[in-house]
Amino acid sequence: MPTQSVATPAPSSLEQLRSLAAQLRMDSIRCTTRAGSGHPTSSMSAADLMAVLMVEHLRYDWRNPRHPNNDRLIFSKGHACPLLYSMYKAAGVMSDDDLLRLRTLGSPLQGHPNPHVLPWVDVATGSLGQGLAIGVGMALNGKYVDFLPYRVWVLLGDSEMAEGSVWEAFDKASHYQLNNLIAILDMNRLGQRGPTDLGWNSGAYAARARAFGWRAIEINGHDISAIRDAYAEALRPNDQPVVVIAKTEKGHGVSFLANKDNWHGKALSIEEEKKAWAELGRPANLVIPVRQPENIQPSAGAVAVPLKLPAYALGTAQATRKAYGDALAALGGHYTDLVALDAEVSNSTHADEFKKAHPTRFFEMYISEQQLVSAAVGFGVLGKKAFASTFAAFFTRAYDQIRMAAISNATIRLVGSHAGVSIGPDGPSQMALEDLAMMRAVYASTVLYPSDPNQTARLVALMAQQPGISYMRTTREKTPVLYDPQEEFTIGGCKVLRQSGQDRLTIIAAGITLHESIKACAALAGDGIAARLVDLYSVKPIDKQTLRRAASETGNKLIVVEDHWPEGGLGDAVLEAFADSPAPRPLVCHLAVRNMPGSGTPAELMDAAGIDAAHIIQAAKAIL
Repeated sequence: MPTQSVATPAPSSLEQLRSLAAQLRMDSIRCTTRAGSGHPTSSMSAADLMAVLMVEHLRYDWRNPRHPNNDRLIFSKGHACPLLYSMYKAAGVMSDDDLLRLRTLGSPLQGHPNPHVLPWVDVATGSLGQGLAIGVGMALNGKYVDFLPYRVWVLLGDSEMAEGSVWEAFDKASHYQLNNLIAILDMNRLGQRGPTDLGWNSGAYAARARAFGWRAIEINGHDISAIRDAYAEALRPNDQPVVVIAKTEKGHGVSFLANKDNWHGKALSIEEEKKAWAELGRPANLVIPVRQPENIQPSAGAVAVPLKLPAYALGTAQATRKAYGDALAALGGHYTDLVALDAEVSNSTHADEFKKAHPTRFFEMYISEQQLVSAAVGFGVLGKKAFASTFAAFFTRAYDQIRMAAISNATIRLVGSHAGVSIGPDGPSQMALEDLAMMRAVYASTVLYPSDPNQTARLVALMAQQPGISYMRTTREKTPVLYDPQEEFTIGGCKVLRQSGQDRLTIIAAGITLHESIKACAALAGDGIAARLVDLYSVKPIDKQTLRRAASETGNKLIVVEDHWPEGGLGDAVLEAFADSPAPRPLVCHLAVRNMPGSGTPAELMDAAGIDAAHIIQAAKAIL
């Protein structure tokens, strides 16, 4: 592993740094005044911190935002983006006219940073408490995967230090000795509605950081010399992450704003802007040449091998969660840029199969699901194929991180095991009954629910190439192998497992309930009732054409059966497939979990929920 190099600061003077800080403050005021909204005072408090960073330490190729050795800069306090945009102007990559289009329709300068529209933004922020956790993923990538000396700088607000996700990040950064991660805490004392939890108690923040194994440096955040010394100290070789705790004033530099309450998220009027000019001076329009990164490429890593997915013989049984782990291990040999993360349940999700095969690219996040997803985002935005797994129910803790990952334009793959009442005696706290609804609601997401181990392996391989947020739901129980190992599957497709010209209804299922539906179809056939059976393994996108054809050919009678609450899962996905159809709406019988389950055997719980073969048979006869 390379040692962390310490860059020699670019030649600069205190006067130049003070002038740049004043320009950043004034530009933050100007663009928010023009917009009539925004957060100028939150931007002004960190201007000195960012001026020194930009001039003396940031290494970044503005022409190539994806340069693998660029430093990364995350504004975790995303509402301070007027400061970030003012830095872009000072770097010469944005014009003053661009800056003054802040928050206008069609402008890339949105109310919070968004990588969909700005190439220099790595991740969306604005939902507080997530930037440092994403920075952990980026720092892990640099130190342990690419072996590059770039640094990850994260600007934190003091209000967001109340978020538990921040302390999950503090914990994991220390555990992995991320000496390439530098957090800058803008401790300006005032939150949205008044003082923050700790105010200016820098000693309390420092004690907490040190307790987590960080180096903590306390400074006056408006003393340019102190900032320079702090950054120099932060970059001295060590095996610890560093937090610079800077005491600042919200609205610093303008007397009627500095440390004044009730200015959060308020733009100045034109007259107030003129008063601010009198104290700060008009922008000097300085253009700062930022240091270039060293032209170092990522480590070559392991040699890729041809992909050979696991194969399971017809007539045997295997759990789809095990097939996920087996497939992931195979993919790790084929894709040397694939990383896997888990939340201390890898022997249940079977991500441990990847760990055994590729231990240097497996990252244990322990019971920190918010950090799990955020680290995956950090890897993903830097080009890695990141898979993250835990019990499906526990992804609910990280739903905001998943939602923000979509806004970040990130590509990550999430896999949730132990879904539904079919997990058996562990009880409802472990049973994911909301996950399909949750993941279907994510912007441009892909939601997969395989029923067979060969199908699972093929879909995991497709996930490795799928952009955006993809989610796979796996099953705890071993189930019979349904498909030949060579069977092909597509995202957005489904499989018709049983059909005839005499079909009188269609049964639609996925995962564990597909196997119950197979039993039900066989029993119905013995009673002279032919039923079509659809394996809806791709829940989103959904195969509208096959579903509509099945309905029209089977008397417009459908049964949807799922191990999930009735809201938002397979049933709603099927109904949406008919929403814009000109054909008559089908009659749909929806079997789902409708009462709070308890402990019991899988068979007992599925019977109690009304989603086993016997209840499917009963529903089929009733709908006819």
